[in-house]
Amino acid sequence: MQITGANSPSKRRSPATTSPPSGLPGGDPCPRRHDVRGVRLPDPLRLDRHPDGRDELDVLVRDESGGAAGESQGPADGGLIVADRAAFTERNLLKAGYPQNPLADDTLAPYRVLRLDITKLTEEAVKEFGVTAKEAHRCRNMWALGLLLWMYGREHQATIAWLEQKFAAKPAIMRANVAAVRAGHAFGETAELTDHVTGYTIAKADVAPGLYRTVTGTEAIAWGLLAGLRAAGLEKLVFAGYPITPASALLHTLAGLKLYGVVTFQAEDEIAAIGAALGASYAGALGVTSSSGPGVALKRRCWPRDRHGAAARGDQFAARGPVHGHAHEGGAVRPVSGVHGRNADAPLVVLAASSPADCFEVAIEAVRLATTYMTPVILLSDGYLAHAAEPWRVPDLSSLPRHPIRFRTDPTDFQPFMRDPETLARAWAVPGTPGLQHRIGGLEKSADTGHISYDPENHQRMTTLRAAKIAGIARDIPEQRVALGQDRGALAVVGWGSTFGPIHQAVRQARAAGLDVSHIHLRHLAPFSRNLGDLLRRFDRILVPEMNAGQLVQLLRAAYLVPAEGLNQVTGKPFRVATILEGIRASLNGGMGNGERERGS
Repeated sequence: MQITGANSPSKRRSPATTSPPSGLPGGDPCPRRHDVRGVRLPDPLRLDRHPDGRDELDVLVRDESGGAAGESQGPADGGLIVADRAAFTERNLLKAGYPQNPLADDTLAPYRVLRLDITKLTEEAVKEFGVTAKEAHRCRNMWALGLLLWMYGREHQATIAWLEQKFAAKPAIMRANVAAVRAGHAFGETAELTDHVTGYTIAKADVAPGLYRTVTGTEAIAWGLLAGLRAAGLEKLVFAGYPITPASALLHTLAGLKLYGVVTFQAEDEIAAIGAALGASYAGALGVTSSSGPGVALKRRCWPRDRHGAAARGDQFAARGPVHGHAHEGGAVRPVSGVHGRNADAPLVVLAASSPADCFEVAIEAVRLATTYMTPVILLSDGYLAHAAEPWRVPDLSSLPRHPIRFRTDPTDFQPFMRDPETLARAWAVPGTPGLQHRIGGLEKSADTGHISYDPENHQRMTTLRAAKIAGIARDIPEQRVALGQDRGALAVVGWGSTFGPIHQAVRQARAAGLDVSHIHLRHLAPFSRNLGDLLRRFDRILVPEMNAGQLVQLLRAAYLVPAEGLNQVTGKPFRVATILEGIRASLNGGMGNGERERGS
């Protein structure tokens, strides 16, 4: 099902209710340890996927005719369209670019169409609560949701409980939305819809017992940073950010966690934000900042700080955020910006989350690597992960890993620029610690004494040490595993980030059809896992789907000289399963032309 709105991010409006109740199934397939594959996209809101993994819609609820003609993805042939007749006015049709009403011609002939006056039915359901006409119209989504909950055999009490909690401070709005859900559900129960509707019962997911809740990617990152803070034994997390859509949500989320040692600071610009994060980490806190594409470019001015030794003892921070680009680019983050984003051959650690729930674990990992190796860490997310939601099993806090840090307190033989022989990290000496006074600055220092040095050989040594420190982290991260399939064969589909769901489903379908294909998904983009090269060389061909012009594929080719081909899409929409499945078949049937293939969804 899809409750439609504009696909373009610049045209999206937040509906009256933008977060799903706990347990509400949704959106793009994103299988993890169990078969709960729901991920909610911001808008359009996709509430159902075909049980065999197809990503064509089965039901489309059209409560407005606005938006460009053909902008929204339609259902598969034979699918159901639930149309609000009242929304198909001459003015709305003109805005949408339709020459005539599609409900009155054969435009919708391939589909089953249920024509309802949802607007009138909703107004009747909520009129007793004294809401305005505008507020009543905003309840249409809830009426349609009630109908779909009936259609798919879903209990509506959880939705009602969520509405009662969300709008507790606005009783009239709460009662109107609850009444709309109940009215839509009752309409399905009493109306004669057998000619249009084929019910479908969603089976109970086979999941491990425990406490589950709905979590968005942004919430998971915030909680993961907090869990990492506790694991490191630190007292303060200082988040400094500059408002920029859609990365601002992390600032908003962390601002509500002040009771847990979180300090939030809204800076005047991106450079001030990252400077504040660096200063906080130098002073003994966990410094964090976030941004999107243009903001990340500005923050690069502060990325090279530790390449000359300045503030290298405490400059750990996690720079995270969706790259939003132009109005139609829904979150195509760029790994090259992180891997090669600093000047003078000063590499960074780069991680990428693959689902909203995975954001929690990746945030903990970012804090672990930052505090252990005293290095900046970039956590790549995107708009689909940040705003999507999925069921998440609340972890047992006592079972979370610990990686306690140690501040330098002993002044004996203290050399601030000396490195640990194992990690190549410098000591974390908090300012004000007796006997540990030292200088910092932007000029390169001697690797041994910390004095300003213009010696070419010292510069070579410092550059080599910085690279060796990041490369050595590969020994401290898990070996790369195959997400689905065998560890050798004809084709490996290699992905990263939010492409996990469609890649996994496409590989699953391809294997069910007898194709020799496996799925490998990367969390660590810099450095790569130590066994990645050997793993990739076991496959005859490698296909790399990315929501950019092809960046990971270049990194893999350069690092391992493997025959990697790109499947690239920059439409601002997530990959469809069918698109990746077509790429798999093309690759197995002799390649994809010149080695790169661009696709639209």
